[in-house]
Amino acid sequence: MSPARPTRSYVVDASVVAAAFFQDDHADACRSLLASRDRLYAPDLVHAETANVIWKRQRRGEIDAEEAAELLADVLRLPLRITPSAPLAEAALQLALRTGQTVYDCLYLALAVREKAVMVTSDRRLANAVAGSPLEKHVAWVGDMA
Repeated sequence: MSPARPTRSYVVDASVVAAAFFQDDHADACRSLLASRDRLYAPDLVHAETANVIWKRQRRGEIDAEEAAELLADVLRLPLRITPSAPLAEAALQLALRTGQTVYDCLYLALAVREKAVMVTSDRRLANAVAGSPLEKHVAWVGDMA
């Protein structure tokens, strides 16, 4: 029997949550992360962003309204440690000014820095934006985790 690996801390962004529920690239890796025993954090923004993705999919006819409601209910049941965005806003703004990324994305990054965690994203552009900087240790592209 192999020893259990230590629990790690991750911040998951809405792109990871959405990919887990739809057949997006790296859906299996996203589902594995969300089902893991690791500590999973997200700012409260994750629910609104994921609900918006579900709404867009319904508007495009990929799912119906009932499926949309069921998906959101599933998202709300995820074992995420939800953090209010307000205490992260100042740090997120500073990170956005420094990196050129949106304040929305930087809320996740600010939480990762605060929790000494790794933010996992399926947004390669975001991961590339911090590559080579001191922030790189706080961001992982989900495709590299598969």
